[in-house]
Amino acid sequence: MRLPVFTSFVGFVLLIAATYCPMLHLSPLRSWDVYDLNKPYGMTILLAAVVGIIGTVFNQPKITRMAALISLLLVVVFYIAAVFKVNTTFSFIPFKSISGYLSKQIKFKWGWYLLFAAQLLSLAAFLGRSKNFVKFN
Repeated sequence: MRLPVFTSFVGFVLLIAATYCPMLHLSPLRSWDVYDLNKPYGMTILLAAVVGIIGTVFNQPKITRMAALISLLLVVVFYIAAVFKVNTTFSFIPFKSISGYLSKQIKFKWGWYLLFAAQLLSLAAFLGRSKNFVKFN
């Protein structure tokens, strides 16, 4: 297994681990991971990572690259959705100063760094050419 393929494999494994890390935190409450924020979307990210792992194990560069692109798209859309969720969580409160204060209490945690770092590692499949994948005859 060549270095770009191994790096993609590590990126996909890290992507699975990153979904269990804290993403958002509200001070008096607990932290939320990907599955607490949106369970079906978290399962979709998990599925894309598993397909990427299967693509690297079975030496399928097109599947690995497709899974890397799909997971990149999913992570970026998930980040945008989390930003919108933080900004609109307390919008039901009629006083803008109180809702703004409560929205500022929601903090982004270190899980986002791990999620994007894993995504960058999984994109290593694009660094190598098809010859980096071992071809069995």
